[in-house]
Amino acid sequence: MKNDITSSETLTQQEHSLITRDVALQILHTVLDKNQPLDQVFDNSNGFINLADGRDRAFVKMLVTTTIRRLGQIDDLIRRALLREGQEISPPKLMHLLRLGVCQLVFMDVPNYAAVDTMVSLAAKQGLSRQKSFVNAVLRKVSREGKTWTTKQDIPRLNTPEWMLKVWSEDYGIRNAVDIAQAMTNEAALDLTVRNQDDIQVWAKRLGAQVLPTNSLRLNAGGLISQIDGFEEGAWWVQDAAAAIPAQLFKDLEGQNAADLCAAPGGKTAQIAMQGAHVTALDRSARRLVRFNENMKRLNVSENVNTEAADAGVWQPSDALDAVLLDAPCTASGTLRKRPDVAWLKTPKDLDAMAEAQRRILDNAARMLKSGGVLVYCTCSLFKAEGEAQIDAFLANHPDYSRQPITADEVGGVTEIIDENGDLRILPFHFKKYGGIDGFYAARLVKA
Repeated sequence: MKNDITSSETLTQQEHSLITRDVALQILHTVLDKNQPLDQVFDNSNGFINLADGRDRAFVKMLVTTTIRRLGQIDDLIRRALLREGQEISPPKLMHLLRLGVCQLVFMDVPNYAAVDTMVSLAAKQGLSRQKSFVNAVLRKVSREGKTWTTKQDIPRLNTPEWMLKVWSEDYGIRNAVDIAQAMTNEAALDLTVRNQDDIQVWAKRLGAQVLPTNSLRLNAGGLISQIDGFEEGAWWVQDAAAAIPAQLFKDLEGQNAADLCAAPGGKTAQIAMQGAHVTALDRSARRLVRFNENMKRLNVSENVNTEAADAGVWQPSDALDAVLLDAPCTASGTLRKRPDVAWLKTPKDLDAMAEAQRRILDNAARMLKSGGVLVYCTCSLFKAEGEAQIDAFLANHPDYSRQPITADEVGGVTEIIDENGDLRILPFHFKKYGGIDGFYAARLVKA
């Protein structure tokens, strides 16, 4: 007998709907109440893994991700629908249940009756039978008035933690901070890096993709990654357009010795190896390096890549290197389009801790390069404390290094993503006509 919980042909549509919503509820509870990253919860959730139909998994992923992405708005809609102001909603699972219901009613194409009835039934299944009438009343009110209410909401402020919006305002000004928050409510498209850049137009045509100015391919269609044409042969790999730029900032890597200090899952390592370098790829997690090595094999670059499970803050090469790429661990605040849970799981303390870890690794990286060597530092963060401030402090403490400004011709002529110092500073509302992009920072430094 199959273990897949949706494999039975005797399930009614109501029972089937109840199963998917129950899985979504458990995932939302684990992320928000146990502070576990969303992608890890999807990977480890037996309920999610055991869904037999790929469409069910896609629905659950969309439901949970959209709920978290629109969490502030959803909570505001629930507050508006309460029978009396300030009414307490407990236990926490009751609030999560309402959140999933409101998400379906307002932000997804689910019929009102199906969303309400299923969530009322789920309340009973969760031992919340006494609250069934409450769930029914709140959701029915939202079904009638929720979409109208959204036209009166301050969307960027509601969906962004106050501390995060404050830091962005200090870094970029209030207008840009609001635009960043607004851009983060958009779902990210799928970007690919093509293995052989000479074939980019060929793959654009085969996949019906758009070629971005920085030579990434953008697909707007969904589906399983492994089933997209070219995956098995290693013709491309998934990599946000912003993340694909830093490895392109090295000049000539043919025959040179390089290191990628925080390498997993491997997109940047592959880019460096395909430029002809011999790459030592580091990651603290031996487990992550297993998947990393699988990726390198699929992309046919294993011969140019050696891996080491090591701490980039203390590791040193046996001989000085020509090039080092440091994609430093960070708050990942630039990736909220894909990882909306980051907004609700990270705190100012996390920002301080990440900044300290970055300083430690960056100082160690400075000792790895030979004279004339190039260090590219980057983070998928929108906080200047993890980008510009790190490089300013580094240059003050390391007079043997200097900035090598990035030029517009290196990034497809897109001048808006280069700051006054010649560093890369990408904001989520850049590339607007293409649908946006992840937030990112990169600086190129040369050792005297």
